[in-house]
Amino acid sequence: MQEQAKTLLRSVLLLYLFTFFPFQFFHLSSLQPFVAHAQIGDHRSDFSLGINGGCVLSNVGFSPKVTQGMHTGVTGGISFRYVCEKYFNTICSVYGEVNYAETGWKEDIVDINDQPVLNTSTGVPEEYSRTMKYIQIPILAHLAWGREDNGLQFYVNLGPQFGYYLSESTATNFTTDNMNLGDRANKQTAQYAMSVENKFDYGIAVGGGFELSLRHVGHFLIDGRYYYGLGNIYGDSKRDYFAKSNLGNVTVKVAYLFDILKYKGNR
Repeated sequence: MQEQAKTLLRSVLLLYLFTFFPFQFFHLSSLQPFVAHAQIGDHRSDFSLGINGGCVLSNVGFSPKVTQGMHTGVTGGISFRYVCEKYFNTICSVYGEVNYAETGWKEDIVDINDQPVLNTSTGVPEEYSRTMKYIQIPILAHLAWGREDNGLQFYVNLGPQFGYYLSESTATNFTTDNMNLGDRANKQTAQYAMSVENKFDYGIAVGGGFELSLRHVGHFLIDGRYYYGLGNIYGDSKRDYFAKSNLGNVTVKVAYLFDILKYKGNR
């Protein structure tokens, strides 16, 4: 089932890359000599730039399974958007970001009764989390409905996201020598000694939100997004320990954009 889902997501990614981008950047106006009087949509050429920031809730899809909660981190960076067309009531654009993001995983170390495992040396519940820092670049189809210039819009985003690993850090209150492995319901510990092996990450992001546009002020966005990684942070060959180790995260953020270029065609 996991492989089928991964294959489906790869297919969506390829469909996006080979259909949406060529359509947007080879605008229909270039076909005017061949379709003399056809009017499909109203042309736009609006470019906006800004900043964003928020919170990332993440985990890693390990196989064999590692029991986890949600790792909490921060994200922030630069946002940009190019609005290219209004097709009926749909405002079509390309939205991108260049972000710093803290992802990772936080283990839920419990016994078979779902109670915290106490360390035999210290007597306190055992804790382990790994923070991995990335530069992330989502490039998304951005489809919006609502008031274009002075009011509220609802929008959805879909597209690929690429990441590059920077560094990692670990927070724990035990060592591999004194951890209480006997009481644990999940006994996977190979990840403790493993550093990230694959620095390049890629996957699909999907989400939506609301945008408030104020004339002569700018655009304020509230955004929620889910990311499913198609790559693995560790090797996944038959000789490797983990068959799967992909990133997954939920991001909630706010953004502010200001207009650099605005052009409206037929309204």
